[in-house]
Amino acid sequence: MVSLLLAVIYLAFISLGLPDPLLGAAWPTMYKELDVPLSYSGIIFMMIAAGTVVSSLQSDRLTSRLGTGLVTALSVMMTAAALFGFSKSHSFTALCLWAVPYGLGAGSVDAALNNYVALHYASRHMSWLHCMWGVGTTIGPYILGSALAGGGSWNDGYKRIFFLQAGLTAILLLSLPLWQKRPETQKGGEPDKPLSLREVISLPGAGEVMLSFFCYCALEQTMGLWTSSYLVKIKGIDNVTAAKFAGLFYIGITAGRAVNGFATMKLSDKTLIRAGQAIIALGILLMVLPLGSVAALAGFVTVGVGCAPIYPCIIHSTPVHFGAGRSQAVIGVQMASAYVGTTVMPPLFGLLSQGLGLWIMPLFLAVLLLVMWLSYERVLIKTK
Repeated sequence: MVSLLLAVIYLAFISLGLPDPLLGAAWPTMYKELDVPLSYSGIIFMMIAAGTVVSSLQSDRLTSRLGTGLVTALSVMMTAAALFGFSKSHSFTALCLWAVPYGLGAGSVDAALNNYVALHYASRHMSWLHCMWGVGTTIGPYILGSALAGGGSWNDGYKRIFFLQAGLTAILLLSLPLWQKRPETQKGGEPDKPLSLREVISLPGAGEVMLSFFCYCALEQTMGLWTSSYLVKIKGIDNVTAAKFAGLFYIGITAGRAVNGFATMKLSDKTLIRAGQAIIALGILLMVLPLGSVAALAGFVTVGVGCAPIYPCIIHSTPVHFGAGRSQAVIGVQMASAYVGTTVMPPLFGLLSQGLGLWIMPLFLAVLLLVMWLSYERVLIKTK
């Protein structure tokens, strides 16, 4: 039963990744059909992000009332409904309306599943599950691209993803009895009452772990959004090569998490987080040293590998630092901080680069890394 439930959770993590890159992949086709400016994708993205932040903050209350299994099933169902809505939409206004359940569904399931795995499974599964999220982000654009290549529209691509999400919803609903026969909690302790946002922030180390998560996700998203531009404008690399290596950044994260799962069998979460931060620092150094374009390209892949252990290991160590009964509330706030970081900081870098130039990208990343490192070390001190 435990193995079957774990298989369901792995499928759920793949489903988390499926919708994430769709808007960016489809928008070059969508905005022309919708007759809106190219920049309007940011409006939809912000609406999805806002819904995700709200539902992440409510995950503690929802999970305590409904249980992780039902929250996961209902959240995936809501995301599936939003994908169906996108597949039937032919106006920008309709997309904005469907963006609301899109975001609300994503936040709750992300926080609930991460907490469940942190409580009930070894650290290696957290890394491998986030690797499966990377698989989902790879499959989603491929499915969309195959729909377009076959003469279909972007709506058809969203429809195909909807069918996958609908199938997973059915599997999750059928698996609800398995969640009730969950394995004994590794960290011990019964869940406390749901905590308010103020109560969570007042916990020793909570503010610092939120800032660590904010900085990590800001760094990852900034890299993903601006890698190609930096390589072309600053390093003089051609567009095709730059685009390929921008993709390799995410492959580095995904492959790194697969390897990190094995590393957790020998090393602690704390050690792996510190190692990831050191590898990111090495990657940033390769980006700025005058060693030619090959070193710069290697630097971006190195940063991706360094990113691999940080997210899953911080999540997995949350019950250790804050207690099993408080972990759902803390992880919900961590998720919200992550989404705020991914939403706010890449556009901020864009504004800074307009005035100062794209050359500041390694400096921007280094500042985020430094704040992340200092914040995480404070978490260790305060929760010792």
